[in-house]
Amino acid sequence: MTCSQLNACDAGFVARLDAELPRGTLRPVAAGYLSEPRGRWQGVAGGVALPRNVDEVAKIVRACHAACVGIVPYGGGTGLVGGQIAPDGPAPLLLSLERMQSIRASYPSENVLIAEAGAILADVQAAAENEDRLFPLSLASEGSARIGGLLATNAGGVNVLRYGNARDLVLGLEAVLPDGQIWHGLKRLRKDNTGYDLRHLLLGSEGTLGVITAASLRLFPRNHAEGAALLVVDSPSAALELLALAQAKLSGMISAFELIGGMGLAFLAETMPQVRQPFPQPPAWMVLLDLGVPDGIDLPPLLESVLTDAMTRGLITDGLIAQNAAQRAEFWEIRESIPEANRHIGSVSSHDISLPLSDVPAFIERAGPELARIGAFRINCFGHLGDGNLHYNVFPMPGRSRADHEHQRDAIKTCVHDLVDAMGGSVSAEHGIGRLKTGDLERYGDPTKLAAMRAIKAALDPVGIMNPGAILRRV
Repeated sequence: MTCSQLNACDAGFVARLDAELPRGTLRPVAAGYLSEPRGRWQGVAGGVALPRNVDEVAKIVRACHAACVGIVPYGGGTGLVGGQIAPDGPAPLLLSLERMQSIRASYPSENVLIAEAGAILADVQAAAENEDRLFPLSLASEGSARIGGLLATNAGGVNVLRYGNARDLVLGLEAVLPDGQIWHGLKRLRKDNTGYDLRHLLLGSEGTLGVITAASLRLFPRNHAEGAALLVVDSPSAALELLALAQAKLSGMISAFELIGGMGLAFLAETMPQVRQPFPQPPAWMVLLDLGVPDGIDLPPLLESVLTDAMTRGLITDGLIAQNAAQRAEFWEIRESIPEANRHIGSVSSHDISLPLSDVPAFIERAGPELARIGAFRINCFGHLGDGNLHYNVFPMPGRSRADHEHQRDAIKTCVHDLVDAMGGSVSAEHGIGRLKTGDLERYGDPTKLAAMRAIKAALDPVGIMNPGAILRRV
């Protein structure tokens, strides 16, 4: 089936669908569903559907398919690229998975847990902990982000260095495809070499190829002991050398390796003075090194040995080792408060980028002077150095606001992204494409890959109902 254009989710369609579903499944759209964290867009929708199980999801999708009505899948609403809202076009139906929150099963001996898409990440982590296991996906919004959305966007977070992105934590999926068919793919297999892998096609597709309703998730043994250190380095180059040294000495035990710039510490001091800073004089650069070790390994002397070696080699000039869990939490509070401090300051343009590890220092060195040709700015560069993911954010100078630079935003973004692309990087490391970066995907994406993506979209969703306008621009 094809249709020349999508139809709006109007009162007539809502009434017909409502008659086919259990009472209370369809509701008017509350304002919270139509906003997104950065306040860039206000969404439109003709109604919100809150199904209780996969069969109800399938019935809703079949009805939308038959009526050529668009669907915007909705998880926790925490996405930063606008994938969860439709700001224009015929009003779609918003499909929220928030009622599908159950942990369907756990298999601790297999290190597997099966969760529905509406389960909040923190609850999945707690369910794993109840089985004396670890679900390692961890990010700032874990108290509200839902598993379905996290998998649909292939979320990253702070533990990618050790455990991988969201797609690396999934063994199987249950999903409803655009024509309403249910794919029963909730396998718990590590090996299943039976042709095209629909799992990896849906992971990272941002709801444009189907609706993820449940997932078989990989668990890991819990660490016997955990520790952290804040280490002052002279430069990002020194931080990379420190990473190589730490990986050689602590192979498989480094959970996170975070780069923190002095500008981020200055923003914290200005806007969140209650966050205790570790050094009397904020350094230009420091690293948060986080470790987890199994039983039988004595963590403190191991960490001290690495730091002694690093100091001998001149890679670090100062450092603090967390003496207990509370101090480790304080170290992490510094890192996790930086995005909030950024919001208080108000960025002109924010960039979620990744680069080959060895090119990170050169990018940081080159990007500042390139931006200075556009104007005078403050730059807060921080992020997951262990996997090459930087959050490179540009801010107005003191006494000015981002509104003063609105006319320069596109030039700033192009400057940063052109340099990232020239150095073999990606303009979307962990946040996805959504609606914010469809133009970037066209500008920097490989033409052959884009053609294949459009062919896949046309084959699975010829009507074009699934999250219209996300990832691939509507034509």
